[in-house]
Amino acid sequence: MSCKSKQESCCTKEQPEFSTFRDSISYVIGADIGNNFLNGGVDVNLDILMMGLEAGLSGSDSMFTPEETQAIIQRFQKEMQEAQTKKATEEAAKNKELGEQFLAENGKKEGVMTTASGLQYKVIREGTGPKPGPTSTVEVNYEGRLIDGTVFDSSYDRGESISFPLNGVIKGWTEGLQLMSVGSMYELYIPSELGYGDRSTPAIPAGSTLIFKVELLNIKAGE
Repeated sequence: MSCKSKQESCCTKEQPEFSTFRDSISYVIGADIGNNFLNGGVDVNLDILMMGLEAGLSGSDSMFTPEETQAIIQRFQKEMQEAQTKKATEEAAKNKELGEQFLAENGKKEGVMTTASGLQYKVIREGTGPKPGPTSTVEVNYEGRLIDGTVFDSSYDRGESISFPLNGVIKGWTEGLQLMSVGSMYELYIPSELGYGDRSTPAIPAGSTLIFKVELLNIKAGE
C-alpha cells in the first residue's frame, strides 16, 4: 500500500497515549519524515518502509547488498532530480506566460513606457540630479513585488538604503537605473529575461516578472 493510499486508514486507527517523552519524540520524528516525503513528492510503500525501518533499528541484515542499495539510491536521486527539473521548467513557463499577459496590459496604461528590450517603467517622481552610467555605484531605496502584489524585498521595511554597482545586478536594474536622475522615483516592470530568468530564489519563483519601486538617492562620489 502506498503512502498516499495509507493516509486514510492511518487516520482511523486508535490514537495512542503519549505517556513518555520517548513516545512524543517518536511521533514527532515520524511525522517530520512523512511531511518531508509529502512535500518532496516522494511516494513510498508504507508497509515496506516500516519493514526497512524495523530492520534498521533492530540491526538486521538488509535484503539488498551494498552494491544494490547504492544503485537503488542513485536511481532514486536521478528520478527525483528529473522530476524537480520538470516541475521547475513547467512553473517557469507558466510564470512567463502570466508575466507576458501582465506586461501586455500594463503597457497600455497611461504613463507606462516600454523600451526596446521590453523593460517597462513609469515615472512617479522626476529628479533633477545627474544620471548614473552602466558601471556607476548607486544608492537607492526600493520595494520589490511579484505581479500578484506579494512584496519579496524592501529596503523601506529594513529602514536603510542599499548601494551597489549597476554592472552587478539584474539587467532590468542596470537599464532602468540609467534612465533615472538622482532624486527620481520610478516603477520598473521587469520581464523574466531581464530579471532572474528560470532561476528561482526562496522568495521569487522561476520565470517571474518583477515590479520594483525604485528611488535613486545618490551616485557614489568618484563613480
